Amino acid sequence: MAMDGTRERGFYTNLFGWALPEPMDMGPMGKYHFIAHDGVTLGGVMDKMPDHPAAAWNHYFWVDSVTAAKATAEARGGSIAMGPHEVPGGQWVIMGTDPQGAAFALVGGQ
Repeated sequence: MAMDGTRERGFYTNLFGWALPEPMDMGPMGKYHFIAHDGVTLGGVMDKMPDHPAAAWNHYFWVDSVTAAKATAEARGGSIAMGPHEVPGGQWVIMGTDPQGAAFALVGGQ
């Protein structure tokens, strides 16, 4: 999540040579601008939501089942702050913190 997505996308594309494939419309949340390098999608940049305290990177990990991964994370001391919820394209997402307070997100099938 970026304070100024246009500026930040420009900074990182110039710094790393990233490409910007077609963005995904997230409705009221704005557009999620994918970033890619050598044809491989690496992540995305979107404008910070008003209720989010600061601009920040978040690491997303692909999982087969977000529901199963949520249960495992909670059983091992993690906390889930948001989700699971479906995002455009049919994937599901959760965001949480590990037992030490580090943020993470999981994305995959339901």
